[in-house]
Amino acid sequence: MQACKQPEQDWSAQLVAIAIAAAEDDGAHDINHLHRVWKTAQALLDDYPQADRLVVQAGCYLHDLVNLPKNHPDRAQASRLAAVKACEALAAIGFAADRLPAVAHAIEAHSFSAAIAPTTIEAQIVQDADRLDALGAVGLARLFYTAGRMGSALAHPDDVLAQHRSLDDRTYALDHIEVKLATLPATMQSAAGRRLGEERLQWLRAFRQTFVEEWS
Repeated sequence: MQACKQPEQDWSAQLVAIAIAAAEDDGAHDINHLHRVWKTAQALLDDYPQADRLVVQAGCYLHDLVNLPKNHPDRAQASRLAAVKACEALAAIGFAADRLPAVAHAIEAHSFSAAIAPTTIEAQIVQDADRLDALGAVGLARLFYTAGRMGSALAHPDDVLAQHRSLDDRTYALDHIEVKLATLPATMQSAAGRRLGEERLQWLRAFRQTFVEEWS
């Protein structure tokens, strides 16, 4: 008779504890962000039964262990530093060593700034789930929260839609919708991610139009 497969250990509590221990004062990248990313990833995983769920879960909860501000000169290195920190923390609690490279790649590749192509299903899912949290209503709230911390204005006083100027999302928060967020759906690795990304982008653009009407 074939031996019954033992159920895999639930690492949820340990992953959350690692994330909370490293958390900084950033409401856009807090534990609720990590919970949302994992929730979205679980929905994406339905289309990929061959994926390693534990690697995805670890990537979702530990991808922001090192989170540098958007305007930090070393921002592009943050995901690599987070991967190193995550592997050290996981090794310390007895996480499977053979899974650490996959977790590290998922963390490194999640970042838009790092520009690292995800080469595994697990990394693709983590990247999609994280980027989806930048879109839609929650993504909009995170946008303005982050812009406020950076000292950005809400929008250009006279040319909100940048018809006679270059877009500048470091100076004007609303510009970020077209500078970056509008590009995200096309970068999604999964069909479900692209579909959700497009839906959320349409909502953002509808908000942008309403904002322009009221601003003017």
